[in-house]
Amino acid sequence: MSDHHTYKKVELVGSSTSSIEDAINNALAEASKSIKYMEWFEVTETRGHIRDGKAAHFQVTLKVGFRIASS
Repeated sequence: MSDHHTYKKVELVGSSTSSIEDAINNALAEASKSIKYMEWFEVTETRGHIRDGKAAHFQVTLKVGFRIASS
């Protein structure tokens, strides 16, 4: 067992027609299908589309940190 951990970060973009929170959770859910040991995320960008004067679509860019398995 190691006394330290090594991490890697990847950038993801999640989207949703409901909310920023759903856009984040959609990105994390999809990433968790192929990335193991995800431990944190940070939102780096938020944007959306406007339709009829209202927010119609949300897009969030995330950096996701995950632990390298052997560390």
